[in-house]
Parts: sequence; C-alpha cells; structure tokens
Amino acid sequence: MKMMTAIIKPFKLDDVRDALHQLGITGMTVEEVKGYGRQKGHTELYRGAEYLVEFQPKIKIQIGISDDRVDAAIEIVCKAASTGKIGDGKIFITPLEQSVRIRTGETGEEAL
Repeated sequence: MKMMTAIIKPFKLDDVRDALHQLGITGMTVEEVKGYGRQKGHTELYRGAEYLVEFQPKIKIQIGISDDRVDAAIEIVCKAASTGKIGDGKIFITPLEQSVRIRTGETGEEAL
C-alpha cells in the first residue's frame, strides 16, 4: 500500500476527484493549504499599499492506494491537474504500513 499526497491548484480539485472516481478511487482527504516553490510569490495592491503574497493557496489531497493502482493514479492526477503553467503542483508517494477501517475493523487493502 502507498500514500499518495498531491498538491494541486484549488480550481483543479473537481477535475482530479472526477478522474480518480473513474479509476475507482472514491475516498480521499482534502485540505486547503498554502505554499510556494518555483512559483514564489507576487505583489498585490490593497488600498494603495503594495504588499508581497509569498504563499499561494493550494489543495492537498491524500489517498491510500493499493500498490497496483499507484502508477495509474499518478498518471490520472497529472493529466487532470495540469494547466501547463508554473505552480501546477507535486505528487509524493510514501509507503503506507497499515490501514484500518474503524467501523468494520477491516485492515490492509480491504480498508482502503
């Protein structure tokens, strides 16, 4: 099992969710986060004063995935989240040692 963490632009969330649903992945955790990389920040004007916005709003999606679906999920998220512009995001894959469905007590891949 793997944990996929994807950082994407906020307006791409519905596209990514729909694409993953077509793969059969129906559960995910979503958080609103802020960050920057190469995109860095930008300046904005508010009431005549200029200020620097260093962190851009992003969405962080976390999904527990069985090993045999990881490559397909990566490909789908890349296609659905891509705009072709800087700041499209990143995907991180980490090992997932155990999962437990609290309601039923199922463990491992059955709990995903």
